[in-house]
Amino acid sequence: MTQRDPDEEVLAVLRASPGRRWLGVGSLSFMGVLLVYVAFATPPAALVWQLFLLVVGAGALWAAEMMRRATMSTILLTETGLFDEDGTVIAPVRDIDSIDRGFFAFKPSNGFLLRLKSQSPRQWRPGMWWRLSRRVGVGGMTPGHQAKNMSEIIAIMLARRDGI
Repeated sequence: MTQRDPDEEVLAVLRASPGRRWLGVGSLSFMGVLLVYVAFATPPAALVWQLFLLVVGAGALWAAEMMRRATMSTILLTETGLFDEDGTVIAPVRDIDSIDRGFFAFKPSNGFLLRLKSQSPRQWRPGMWWRLSRRVGVGGMTPGHQAKNMSEIIAIMLARRDGI
């Protein structure tokens, strides 16, 4: 599966919360601008520390832009899988082994963790989802009720698929 069928029914939608989105992007942007400003306004005695401040500041600005772009998107759940709005396949349902929504799970805030049967390429959409080998974390800047609804639908789909 390489893309979502546009005619397929969407079962659940997960969007970034506007308040969390602007707080996260704003905080990273502020930190980046502040570090770059400090590097030029009050440069440290050693050139290596000034370069360090510039690199970390530029990295924060880059991360803020990546987060801004990622949180403009939406995560869609269909009968065949979990997709990003741009068509990127996050996790096909046939490849999901289990779902973890527990308190101590290594998952994003207000989200859930999927364990896949096979390895997938690494991918990261800051504030929305990440995929590392056989694990997919969904959530972060998303409202808890939307993520809980989506995770419960996935759990039902997995139980139906496995005949439980």
